[in-house]
Amino acid sequence: MHEEASELRAFLPDFIHKLTKTGFEVHLEEEYGTTNGFNFNDYKLENATIHSCNREEVFQKDYVLIVRSPHDDEFNLIGEKSCLIAMLHFPTRPSRVALLQEMGIQAISLDGIVNDFHIRIVENMKAVAWNGLEVAFNELEKKWPNLLREDHKPWQVLVIGTGMVGMHTIDAASKFGRLERNNEHINLGGSGVLVTAIGRNVTYQGKHMKHLLEKTDVLVDATQRTDPSKPVVPNNWIAWLPEHAIIVDLSVDPYLLVSNPQVVKGIEGIPEGNLDKYVFASNDPDWDKTVPASIPSKNRRTTITCYSWPGIHAESCMRHYAQQLLPLMLVLYNKNYRKISANGSFFERALFRAKLDTFMNK
Repeated sequence: MHEEASELRAFLPDFIHKLTKTGFEVHLEEEYGTTNGFNFNDYKLENATIHSCNREEVFQKDYVLIVRSPHDDEFNLIGEKSCLIAMLHFPTRPSRVALLQEMGIQAISLDGIVNDFHIRIVENMKAVAWNGLEVAFNELEKKWPNLLREDHKPWQVLVIGTGMVGMHTIDAASKFGRLERNNEHINLGGSGVLVTAIGRNVTYQGKHMKHLLEKTDVLVDATQRTDPSKPVVPNNWIAWLPEHAIIVDLSVDPYLLVSNPQVVKGIEGIPEGNLDKYVFASNDPDWDKTVPASIPSKNRRTTITCYSWPGIHAESCMRHYAQQLLPLMLVLYNKNYRKISANGSFFERALFRAKLDTFMNK
């Protein structure tokens, strides 16, 4: 993935070899895996079905598998019969969907692969929550070593959203984002942490939110909004947070103001981070570089935000994805994009739900 310098993720040699055992011939982009310290020989290992080729050639293969979406200007490299498989985020990327459709590209969105109960199959929500909360408490620990407060009060974490990310966030927040830190805090007689989780039946009520935010040390956005054009927390509410409070953006929705409808962040006026930079102090000069001028951002607190939280620990992330992808790739070996059916096997049905065609037909 040709993204920021700290984006180190690449599928590991073990996964590539398992794909060939499924029946695939695998073509790796030149220098694939070097970000993780691998070279082509680590992947090849005298396997005649593993090849190296340039980026343009890779995009011409039957299936083009990449975790993060290629840039829009690379879509024209995708072959007429190729199928792009990536985290494409159809619901919150209307302009990307329109471009894919306009160019007639076959696409499967990894984040849209869900089971019969609409629970994601390819996900790393636990890493999203734990990585984000680890960074947040790292920041607090700079001022309060071992998170020992002078007033001996428990830390207060407010989690907005109680879905899969929210549930992992509750667990991570209750342990300060890292088990070792939590154990040390207990051994030192710390006051601990209280975690409160709320949903939309509370977030629309300003008077209740004011009461909650005034005593919040860490505010976490773990929402999946039905209407991403409207924030959950307006910027003026941020003024209710204590000055030392940390905002954690786990939903990481982008600012897409030219889309119809537009997409904004769940907490209004916070910046967009990436793997190179995911901590923004309230006086950070980079703040205005990522927040559109038309978005209110007067009220600010230190914000933790990253486009791809699982990428912080790259190798463990890719092992996790590989386990989830293998049974899906077996289906794709036996079926092409057009033949994937809603009446097929468990994993075939999951793939059907993630197709661009299916999304457009809803």
